[in-house]
Amino acid sequence: MFKKFSVMMVLLVLAFGVKTPAQLFGEMKTDLVKIEAFSSFDKVQPGMELKIVVEGKIDEGWHINSHTPKDEFLIPTVLELGKNESFTLTNVVYPKHKEVNFSFSDKPVAVYEREFKIGGLVKIADDAPLGEDSIVVILNYQACNDASCMAPNDVKTVIKFKVVDNKTAINEINQEKFSGIDIAYTPHVEETTDDESSLADTLESSGLLLSLFFVFLGGLALNLTPCVYPLIPITIGYFGGQSEGSTKRLFMLGVVYVLGIALTYSVVGVVTSLSGAIFGALLQNPIVILVVALVLFALSLSMFGLYEFKFPDSWVMKAGGAKSGMFGSFFMGLTMGIVAAPCIGPFVLGLVTYVAAKGDPVYGFLMFFFLAVGLGFPYLFLALFSGKIKNLPRSGMWMESVKHIFGFLLIGMAIYFILPLLPKDFQSWLLPAYGVLMALYLLIFERAADSVKGFFVFKIVFSLVILAVSVYALIPSEDHSPEWIKYSDAKYEEALANGDKIFIDFYADWCIPCKELDHITFADEKVISVMSDFKNFKVDLTKSMSEESEKIREKFNIRGMPTLLIYDTNGKEVRRLTGFISPDEFLKIISGIK
Repeated sequence: MFKKFSVMMVLLVLAFGVKTPAQLFGEMKTDLVKIEAFSSFDKVQPGMELKIVVEGKIDEGWHINSHTPKDEFLIPTVLELGKNESFTLTNVVYPKHKEVNFSFSDKPVAVYEREFKIGGLVKIADDAPLGEDSIVVILNYQACNDASCMAPNDVKTVIKFKVVDNKTAINEINQEKFSGIDIAYTPHVEETTDDESSLADTLESSGLLLSLFFVFLGGLALNLTPCVYPLIPITIGYFGGQSEGSTKRLFMLGVVYVLGIALTYSVVGVVTSLSGAIFGALLQNPIVILVVALVLFALSLSMFGLYEFKFPDSWVMKAGGAKSGMFGSFFMGLTMGIVAAPCIGPFVLGLVTYVAAKGDPVYGFLMFFFLAVGLGFPYLFLALFSGKIKNLPRSGMWMESVKHIFGFLLIGMAIYFILPLLPKDFQSWLLPAYGVLMALYLLIFERAADSVKGFFVFKIVFSLVILAVSVYALIPSEDHSPEWIKYSDAKYEEALANGDKIFIDFYADWCIPCKELDHITFADEKVISVMSDFKNFKVDLTKSMSEESEKIREKFNIRGMPTLLIYDTNGKEVRRLTGFISPDEFLKIISGIK
């Protein structure tokens, strides 16, 4: 009973500031916190966003509760704006709190002491009237000392603005005030927001089982995009050379292969969602790329009989006696999850946003796991088909030749993955040159199975196709592309100030759909003609984890590549596209921009 009474008294002290009657009824000091507010621009334009920072000072001997106090009965610190339809506070970044033990609490309390800074993002309404305006910045807080708390209070300050039209230049100011505050502009996104909202609404209105089935179908649809094409030759190469035995065993090998893909893909998805990083970029650093290439090269050597790919018997026994092929297939699946990780599109982008909003890692893992199972599902049957190649009748020397072909394919994929790490001059000819050498070897030196007529015809046709494609790739061609401008903040701001229509392409060397866009969409003569009316910026995010890339990514809210942004003459982002888009579709979109 006494314990309950004590707890109630503590709560009364925290909530109402009970200390003495004099304090409670008029003699309380109310100016314990002083604030100043600063904006990031000297002027603002309708439809834009600007950052604000609030610097606060707390009187000596006092503190205020943090924005997220550790007790539901404590009054949190909250930043808000006074009523003004032209200005909306869309995001707030509160400082890190300090945990302190006080006499009135038996556990640490999360507080702000002495000086603090709070950042905010303010959206200017599209119809904000031009001219002088201002917003009232309000900080709601409760001040306490070591013995008691004051009643909740607020302190206000005013930021004055001049709202100008979109053709008037604006300048960044007070940048030193924003140091240490991690808040990014969030561009207006019509298409993406609609897609994300639609996906979020669908998942919210469905039960867990229906949601998992829905994302499974979304994963299946990813197989229609170019980003997963490298999985096809790798799967055929691995299972065509490694699998053997009954249909049941081949099926189980395919299952663990797909589970390996799903595990890597789902972990990447969850980490991306909760950290805000670029989807797939976490596994696209040079070390990981080299590891993937080495794994593929090592597998290719087994195709040439250098060794048999299996785990040590002692490992197998410790794992319960399971056959080593299961471990090999699962490990291969983990590696191929890295290959699939850069895949991005409206559905994946919507799922990233939805999982990030949920903030539940377990739920996020389930969503991305079933997405990846859907993505990998067709490869289960491809693995089964590839494995059956070795069980065709009349096996003999031709089977060894088949393994050699698979080995060459795996070496080709290893070269493909290291291309982004090589100088630009090597990237254009190395893989085609390898294709020529491979085709010539198969035509001239791979003679062991020529007595098998069916295989001999297949080998000739296959080699000639590889030779023709490789030679064609080596022939220099005219560079048909829009007039690209290397992105810089200064050039971008200049284009905005001049009222130019703007197109921005965010790409990476490891991004397959990005290359598809360059070679197909942006090489189309009609597309090039229409894009001549735009300022066309190219943003290289290959080194996506670098400090420079991180700043650009946060500025434009980029979650994956390729991402295409289109701005009208008012400097307003009107379309945001993700993934590959055909020339005809792209023309329909960009031709309507005014």
